[in-house]
Amino acid sequence: MGSRSKIDLSYIAGFLDGDGSLMLQIKKRHDGTRKFRFMTTICLYQDTRHEQPLFWIRDILGIGYISRRNDHITELRINGYAQMVRILKELSPYIKFKKLQAEALCKASLLLSEVGVKKLTSENFKQLVEFVLIVQHENYATRRKKTREELYQSLDLTP
Repeated sequence: MGSRSKIDLSYIAGFLDGDGSLMLQIKKRHDGTRKFRFMTTICLYQDTRHEQPLFWIRDILGIGYISRRNDHITELRINGYAQMVRILKELSPYIKFKKLQAEALCKASLLLSEVGVKKLTSENFKQLVEFVLIVQHENYATRRKKTREELYQSLDLTP
C-alpha cells in the first residue's frame, strides 16, 4: 500500500471529479449459475502524453491497472467491492461533484462485499437497482440508460 496523506487524497478526489468515472453495472454472464454479475469501477482518464499522474495515483492507492487505449487515452481502472469501499471512504471528504455517485457506489459495494452475491435477497437486488439508477442518472452517457423495469427484468425481479 502506498502512503496516503490528506493532500494526496484531495488531489486524487479532484482528479476523479474532473477526469474520472464511477460505475455500477449489471453485466450479463454466460458461465456459472447466475446470468449476471455486478461490476463496480473507478476509472480515471488522461491523455497518454500526460499519463504519469495515473501511475502516481495507482501507487498512492496501492491498487488498479493501467491501460492505453487506441484513441491515445490512458485509463487507470480499479475494480472490486471491498477495494471500492476502502477507497471511496478515504476520498469521500474531498469529492465535490460526484458525491451522490460515490455514496451510491460505496453503499452498493458494501452490500455486495458484506452479504455476497449468492446470499442477496430480492430486497437487496432492488436496493442495488436503486444504486445503479443513481449512478446512471448522475453520469454523462451517450447511450440510452436502462429503466428500473429493464434492470428488474435483467435480474429476474418482478416490479
